Order: sequence, then structure tokens, then C-alpha cells
Amino acid sequence: MKQITLPGTDLRVSRFSFGTASLLRVGSQRERHRLLAAAYDSGFTHFDTAPYYGFGVAEHDLRAVLAARPEATVATKVGLYSPAGEQQPAPLVVLRKAVGKIIPAVSRPIVDWSVERAREALSASLRRLGRERVDLYLLHEPELHLLDTDEWLRWLEGERDRVRWFGIALNTARLGPFVQQASPLAPVIQTFDSTSAREADIVVNAGRPLQMTYGYVSAARQEDGFDIDALLGGALRRNRTGSIIVSTRKIDRLAQYGDIAARSDTGDC
Repeated sequence: MKQITLPGTDLRVSRFSFGTASLLRVGSQRERHRLLAAAYDSGFTHFDTAPYYGFGVAEHDLRAVLAARPEATVATKVGLYSPAGEQQPAPLVVLRKAVGKIIPAVSRPIVDWSVERAREALSASLRRLGRERVDLYLLHEPELHLLDTDEWLRWLEGERDRVRWFGIALNTARLGPFVQQASPLAPVIQTFDSTSAREADIVVNAGRPLQMTYGYVSAARQEDGFDIDALLGGALRRNRTGSIIVSTRKIDRLAQYGDIAARSDTGDC
């Protein structure tokens, strides 16, 4: 799969990145490890995760894959934390998420924008990932008015030995103030987009290239049927400069994604 340099950075990432938000649904840890390894073997060199994904399980599962493939890059996040912490065993996480469908408070993330908590969270994420440095560290669904921008910027700039690049990961409803004020916390923007509503135009209209986008498949599922090849081919044409986060629980789907990316590079889709 083709790699690109993410605009505004020196970070090389695959055109499709593998998202781990639903990784826990794959099944056993062994099955999850097989899927992650197969994703890399299919050309996915960038993985997107967060402490809240699987309540720490997703970061921990990535550890073995990243250890065996040190050239792979990884993004994790800060600001949203797991109820009861990120050290829960997977069966308990599954139970908590199931109960959370009935009682949302049981699985609702804890929101904390203190730098002190963030410093501890970064250390914990690095331990789970088995890395000394994260390639991309993203504020997870931040709201600008809740942040002390100067304090966060000083901290992130001071963590260059542990954080290669930083930025924000959020839906477009929260993105406006960061773009309008050209927030220094957002040298990298990861945001929701679709080929129909083109939500990420808020980034393009501000004169910035698209970097990391996601949501094309989930948006299309709200419509009456879609062709995955045509959909993701269109997404790659839409975001020509960055990387698109996709995920799957099926190993055989990974090769299909690789083929879509290859055809996009040659203009065949």
C-alpha cells in the first residue's frame, strides 16, 4: 500500500490506517493479534488507538504487533478515559460495555482536560503500547473552551522525547473553533468526513489539506446500500493528501482494502 507524508509533518503513514475502536469485538486476544498482524502484512503501516478503546485493551493488543514491526507508526489519544481505568481484564470490559447499553453511565468515558492527568495517561499508554515514543498524540474530542491552550502547548512541546507529533481528533461539530482560531494545538487534525456531506470541508475551506479522516463507511451505512470499492475509492480521491482510518473484523477484507488503495494510486477507481 502506498505511503504518504502527512501534510505539515515528517510522518510517513499508509493511505489507509487501521482503526482499533471496535477491536474488542473481534473475539479472543489471539484472534485480535492475528487481525492486527494481518493488517500490517496487507500494507497498513499506521494504527489508530486510544485508552478508551476497549478500556485499554486495544492499546495493549497493539503491543505485540508494534514490537515485531518497529517501523509501524501509531497514534493514541488523551482526554477521554475509561470508567474504572484501563487495566480491566477483557471479559470485564465486555460485561461493562454490555451493561452500558442499558445504563449508559457504566461505560461512559471520563473527561479530564488537566495536564497532570494527561502526563500520567501518556506514561500509561506508552507502557501498554510497549513504546518509548508515540508517533501521533491526539486530544480526544476536545472542546476549545475547556482547554488551557498555553498550558497544554507548553506540556506537549516539552514532551518531544515521548511525543513525535500532536494534534486533535474530533468530530466536525467541535472542530470549528480550533480551525477559526488557528489553534496551535491542531497541527494535525483527525476528523469525521463522508463523501456525501463532505463534513471535513471545514478544514479545506480554511486553506488546510486533509490529514487524517474517518467515517466514510459508517456514514454510508445510513443510506440505502453502497459498494465498498466505489465508496472507499471516492474517499481516497476526496482525501488525496492524507490517510483514511478504516477498520474491519474480517481478515479477508484487509486484502480488499489494499486492492482499493492500489487501484486509486493508478487512477483505476
